[in-house]
Amino acid sequence: MSVNKEVKRVTTNTLVKMKAAGEKISMLTAYDFSFARIMDQAGIDVILVGDSASNVMAGHETTLPITLDQMIYHAASVIRGIKRCLVVVDLPFGTYQSNSEIALASAIRIMKETGAHAIKMEGGAEVIESVKKIVSAGIPVMGHLGLTPQSIYKFGTYSVRAQEKAEADKLKADAKLLQEAGCFALVLEKIPALLAKEVAESLHIPVIGIGAGKYCDGQVLVMHDMLGINTEFKPKFLRQYLNLFELTTEAVKSYIHDVKSGDFPNEKEQY
Repeated sequence: MSVNKEVKRVTTNTLVKMKAAGEKISMLTAYDFSFARIMDQAGIDVILVGDSASNVMAGHETTLPITLDQMIYHAASVIRGIKRCLVVVDLPFGTYQSNSEIALASAIRIMKETGAHAIKMEGGAEVIESVKKIVSAGIPVMGHLGLTPQSIYKFGTYSVRAQEKAEADKLKADAKLLQEAGCFALVLEKIPALLAKEVAESLHIPVIGIGAGKYCDGQVLVMHDMLGINTEFKPKFLRQYLNLFELTTEAVKSYIHDVKSGDFPNEKEQY
């Protein structure tokens, strides 16, 4: 019996129950097999295969350049590393904005070719038809409001969103629309904490925050930021749990030194 308990999968339904029970949801990004396996075994609830792969894996300035094929590659790699957590995959820029037929085709490709459990898409009223179409095809959708990085050129800045009443009101209306359209959860990025609290309390679906304060039903961070691999990005909302950049640099320097000095490999490290 204990074996079954150990591999009990986290589902979209699990997250709704967690919210109802007041249990916070933990979510991190991952982009490959090895890190996904570590996170899954550590007990993470949700892995997001984020289009942030465009930044942290490929070195692009924004999330815009990453393609659907590249997202599928990352997502399939992550799925091979997990046994229990829920895996959500970002629909990348350009794969759902033009019309709902293209959006559904993109979502179907992700589900069929990766084995992932859900997709995430940015936007409210402007993408609602696509959300409805994808949900009606049986594919779970996670929404994303507030700072939506795929719209960075429209915003022109990564600063806090929805500080003005008009934008805050639109965000609240969009959140309700996404819930009504069938989204199973919602990410709120970089908005005032009290606005996020109001949204979280008004919805029955879980609200996961990134830079949206402590009142959300869960939190998400980018793995490379949280582990200190990416040292340039240090916003107020980020808690860095490790300085992997420094630790890795020291390890590589030690390896170089040992190779050049003839210390590696030693007698015990050869056949």
